[in-house]
Amino acid sequence: MSARLHEFDSGADLAEGLADTVAATLADAIAARGKATIAVSGGSTPKAFFKALSRRDIDWAKVTVTLVDERFVPADNPRSNHQLVSDNLLQDKAKAAGFLPLYREAGSAEEAAKLVSADAASLGTPFDVAILGMGTDGHTASFFPGGNNLAEAISADTPRGVITMEAEGAGETRLTFTFASLQDARLLVLHIEGQGKKDVLAAAEADGPETDMPIRAILRRAATPVDIYWAP
Repeated sequence: MSARLHEFDSGADLAEGLADTVAATLADAIAARGKATIAVSGGSTPKAFFKALSRRDIDWAKVTVTLVDERFVPADNPRSNHQLVSDNLLQDKAKAAGFLPLYREAGSAEEAAKLVSADAASLGTPFDVAILGMGTDGHTASFFPGGNNLAEAISADTPRGVITMEAEGAGETRLTFTFASLQDARLLVLHIEGQGKKDVLAAAEADGPETDMPIRAILRRAATPVDIYWAP
């Protein structure tokens, strides 16, 4: 495992520092390949980072934003990551970015996952940036302990794409990119805040099964070293 810890004095400082790093990575991708991709996570932690990133002066029209994972709910549902990203990231200069949602009006979450996987394949691989979060149970993306498709989601043999997840801790059925889709992002970030999350991270870095704390799959096996951004 090789992870790099970046500590900040406050969440506001972290948001600005992470936005600088991500914007530079996206700008480098645009310079090298004419386009850039970023997959982001939901929750309350990334809001300040999203707002800071939205103000960065890059060629947003050449950037596609997508989600690491999503609840199987429509975009106007207040619990959707889509709405969170629309309200906080796809604003200001970043209004010009493209957006690939994970939710689809399909007969089932499984059908939606197939549709999104086909669309995501057209983005090219790997992602330029993937920003992960982590729950107090050690989940990341929608890799939940006890999830019905957890073994498949975190297996290195499962191809890139989006699959479904149901778990007691997840609430709604989820759509999530697989381990293979996220683990080789050119910039792979774990964004966490608070002493509680630092304690969870310490537990995840100790010995134990990946199924108990799925973040271990990323920390142990990702091809790209994980950059951990933390503030108290």
